[in-house]
Amino acid sequence: MTDSPSEWAEKIFATDHRAITRAITAVENNDAVAVPLLKRLFARTGRAFVVGITGAPGAGKSTLVEKLALEYRQQGIRVGIIAVDPSSPFSGGAILGDRIRMQSLVTDEGVYIRSMATRGHLGGLAAATQDAVSILDAAGYHFVLIETVGVGQDEVEVARLADATVLLLVPGMGDEIQVFKAGVMEIADLFVVNKADRPGAEQLGQQVRALLAGAARREEWVPSVITTVATTGEGVAALREGIEQFRTYGEQRNLKHRRRKEQWRARLLELLRQRLFQKAVAGHLDDGSIDRHVEAIMQRSRDPYSVIEELIGEFVRASRPQAGEGRP
Repeated sequence: MTDSPSEWAEKIFATDHRAITRAITAVENNDAVAVPLLKRLFARTGRAFVVGITGAPGAGKSTLVEKLALEYRQQGIRVGIIAVDPSSPFSGGAILGDRIRMQSLVTDEGVYIRSMATRGHLGGLAAATQDAVSILDAAGYHFVLIETVGVGQDEVEVARLADATVLLLVPGMGDEIQVFKAGVMEIADLFVVNKADRPGAEQLGQQVRALLAGAARREEWVPSVITTVATTGEGVAALREGIEQFRTYGEQRNLKHRRRKEQWRARLLELLRQRLFQKAVAGHLDDGSIDRHVEAIMQRSRDPYSVIEELIGEFVRASRPQAGEGRP
């Protein structure tokens, strides 16, 4: 027998891993039960501190996330991990399995790990990431670590979701200047020079500090530059302390509140676009009508802009109350 949203929510509040897994799968698949469940969970969200870990492929994000989670667990802090991976072109699922890469955490009941596929979503995150964060938040995880897909210079979206954003750089990869040009410099709250046992690590750290000294930022916070060797755990305690310092700073300056206000503004607009699109498609479009419009555009008998204006007009007219509707 399927749980009601209320019963399902109670299991999530009790940190039932199976219930959490089912809930995240439901939001990924846009199941009908997902929204009623999220409504039930929402009042218990807003307590977790969300940390985004981003950087180019090969920077060591998964290893660092594993060691950082272990560091938190030593303090008795419960940790949720969302690792966003590339999508399989065949199944649509995550290509890499972070449960395999984070073996030291798998048996720890105080840790929950979920791999999520991007499914074509740009910006380094999966479309359902924010809802997954809300589920883990409601389940009582104190910290939620989000590891982005590592697609390169396009990963600024994590800053719109995370309370703190950590950017990993690695000496010898030759991508540090391109990263700064891409605007990631402005959204990172902490910089990590990982694989610091390699030649050039000290020089890279100095370069980052020099660039930060002349950079314009939205807040007064000057990001820390921390060196780590994630494979051995070296520097991970310093990273945890740096995150805690930023968290304290954010609480003192009301930064967390301001950022979350921006996040929810963006989220409301995103949800509005999604719902309006779904309603428009469900009510006025099917594969046959889309194909007819496409064929007209291909033949140049119609232009795409006029087609869109026509479809919007039809949707607006259909949404208006008919004469006599809504009257007592």
